[in-house]
Amino acid sequence: MTGTKLRRWAWIHKWSSLVCTVFMLLLCVTGLPLIFHHEIGHLLGTEIEAKEMPAHTSRISMDRVMEIALAQHPDKVGMFASQEPDDDRIWFVTLATTPTSEVDMKQVAVDARTGEVLGQPPLSSGFMYIMFSLHVNLFAGLAGMLFLGFMGILLLVAIVSGVVLYGPFMKKLEFGTVRAERSNRLKWLDLHNLLGIVTLSWLLVVGATGVINTWADLLVKYWQFDQMAEMVAPYKGKPPLTELGSLQKAVDAAITLEPDMKMGFIAFPGTSFTSPHHYGIFMRGTEALTSRLFKPVLVDATTGEVTDSRTLPWYLTGLLLSQPLHFGDYGGRPMQIMWAILDLISIVVLGSGLYLWIVRRKTNEARMEKLIQAHQLET
Repeated sequence: MTGTKLRRWAWIHKWSSLVCTVFMLLLCVTGLPLIFHHEIGHLLGTEIEAKEMPAHTSRISMDRVMEIALAQHPDKVGMFASQEPDDDRIWFVTLATTPTSEVDMKQVAVDARTGEVLGQPPLSSGFMYIMFSLHVNLFAGLAGMLFLGFMGILLLVAIVSGVVLYGPFMKKLEFGTVRAERSNRLKWLDLHNLLGIVTLSWLLVVGATGVINTWADLLVKYWQFDQMAEMVAPYKGKPPLTELGSLQKAVDAAITLEPDMKMGFIAFPGTSFTSPHHYGIFMRGTEALTSRLFKPVLVDATTGEVTDSRTLPWYLTGLLLSQPLHFGDYGGRPMQIMWAILDLISIVVLGSGLYLWIVRRKTNEARMEKLIQAHQLET
């Protein structure tokens, strides 16, 4: 490693880090509560919970679920109905003025066994909504997502350049050395380098999956343009539906097609995940990994017959697998705790890097001031 190459890598590390640090700090801070969003929901009393009942308790039909949900907001129409991956006792029904509305949406939680309305979770307010929106798009929609994706790419550049610099700059010191007896700047430099190496793999994983997640809207739009367009092509040009057929019949058809899978979510005709003529029944696997993957089953919303179904393409599979890995959702509580600890360490790494830049800048400014004063005395 020549001096010229070292200076180039140092320049890359410095500016990639400086540009993204503030935003990465924001993502780490907002990401911390998102790791424990269910637990925080319980503490805040916003988590919807179903009553304990025998496992064999019968369930009401999906048509009845929709009747109950729509009765809460008669001026709305159905958009989606979904269940948590690990809890099929509650249907969360999302309603809006039209199937394509992006504002004034309502959600009704309906007990899948009794039909009881368990609550109406707010979709655009509350502490977790603020944390999620800041973390995902800075309240700026697709533009905000893509901007944060670019910041994530800069983070990956900073990590790689930091690894390149670690060896040459630390070769005279034993691994883990923190020169606490020296100046504060040297002590924080050693801590920054040590903690950066400790969190290296985690930051790479979280950074890379975070970048992938910022492309979610674009990937879904491409899937709609590509595969979804092929799946609904026979219905092109048909007049819009005036009345929907039985949702339960559509669900039964999807379950018959995929008996070894379970329900994930339902997209109603006209929404972005289906066509104006189909119920989109999205089935999921039953294993820890496959439960994150969906298989769309398109069912004619009038006849209740399956018209097409196919496995999601590789790019959406990668997206769906990256989402739980980003938030530490794969390994239960132990992984959540590990993710939180590494998140806190990363905050220290990012904060110390910003501190080191500020201190060095002040030192350089002080040196320049002394040189100017000395020059003035000489002249």
